[in-house]
Amino acid sequence: MPLDSAAFRSEGELFREVMGAEWSKLHPDIQKRFEKNPAPGAPLRYQGVLDELSCSLAGKLLGFLTRPLIKGALIPHSATGVPVDIQVYTEPGDPAIYKHRIYRLPGRKPVEFTSYMRRSDRGEVLEYVGFGLGMKLLVFEKDGNLHFRSDGYFWDLGFVRLPVPDLLSPGKTYLMHLNEGAGRFRIRIDIEHSLFGRMFVQAGVFEEVQG
Repeated sequence: MPLDSAAFRSEGELFREVMGAEWSKLHPDIQKRFEKNPAPGAPLRYQGVLDELSCSLAGKLLGFLTRPLIKGALIPHSATGVPVDIQVYTEPGDPAIYKHRIYRLPGRKPVEFTSYMRRSDRGEVLEYVGFGLGMKLLVFEKDGNLHFRSDGYFWDLGFVRLPVPDLLSPGKTYLMHLNEGAGRFRIRIDIEHSLFGRMFVQAGVFEEVQG
């Protein structure tokens, strides 16, 4: 566990704190969606289909090289019509919010990936993707929707966070959470490297699964 963590009950509570007045500008559906607090043993479930899952040649190479450390964080495949299941959950006594994803690529074994998000003592939003590797996220509102932009990668050793040079990282990550109704939202993730250009893209529509 990182030493600079602080507890929060939901992503919405964390985002409201770091966004300040911008939180109130988000569409009410988005506010309601992120204010849900998954109790231990009662995860929130979402299903969707990616109409785009793609990676460049450099992205494919990086995805295969890093798979032993961060598993499905960087998927080294391209496909369309990819079903995805997501569970958002918490663990007893743990302040983090976990997200477990299953990508069902056609003709391949499902790709599973778990990340977790927490707040540092300095009020930073941190997302960890495995093996102590993570990124700091800037969270902001645009046109009533929720946006995330990476602000540096790091390797957390437990007692210190070491910055990862930009050239050795996957690239700048930009995520958009776009509202499409009370029960539906579109996610788009772009990862772009300063030298190798756009490395990875994920885009698709999701909805909450009740019960």
